Amino acid sequence: MKPRQVIGRTLTPDGTELTLTSHPSEFVILADGHVLMSSRMHGSEDALATLGCERAATLDQPRVLVGGLGMGFTLRAALDSLPASATVVVAELIAAVVDWNRGPLGDLAGRPLDDGRVVVEVSDVRDTLRRGAGQFDAVMLDVDNGAISLTTASNDRLYDREGVAAARAALRPGGVLAVWSAGPERLFERRLRADGFRVERKLVRARLKKGGPMHTILVARTVETGATGP
Repeated sequence: MKPRQVIGRTLTPDGTELTLTSHPSEFVILADGHVLMSSRMHGSEDALATLGCERAATLDQPRVLVGGLGMGFTLRAALDSLPASATVVVAELIAAVVDWNRGPLGDLAGRPLDDGRVVVEVSDVRDTLRRGAGQFDAVMLDVDNGAISLTTASNDRLYDREGVAAARAALRPGGVLAVWSAGPERLFERRLRADGFRVERKLVRARLKKGGPMHTILVARTVETGATGP
């Protein structure tokens, strides 16, 4: 068996080491030695974009935000769902992750960063949300391991009450917030409902129909202007 080859290392702001490794069968990003993501299991990342962009795909000139670039699979699925008139903003905290997606990881998802609809911001997605009040038809968050941080402790603030409020403020009327998580996030789901979102919980396999561990996607919808009902 061929050993894994280390092809990149970087540190998160709080000192967690991210390591990009390659093997003939897959790429893996590790966080302090723990598997954070693998190129062999991205079905739930694809589903995050498909569910998050369902409404935006019907709009003229939609503007959406992808929080967390990962290996580019969510971005690719969003681009495949959206019209040519769309703008897709990608907020990625770690510059090296962007570099990896322009380099060794690029072909995995068909080099989505080369798409003219994409705007890359190397910044904390919380800052992008705060700057983008009322700008987005959809926000898709795949930051860290969900509402419980694995790589950067400060990511927890993206999922607290202030973080939820910032995400809601960044959405246009009728906008959708879709959040990926490695497991059930009951407290975070209740927090979304308390902030006025209508929430659906979707359980998807990491490899979709091909199996793998079960992941959670929360699809939270705002109320469109003039809408009535419960």
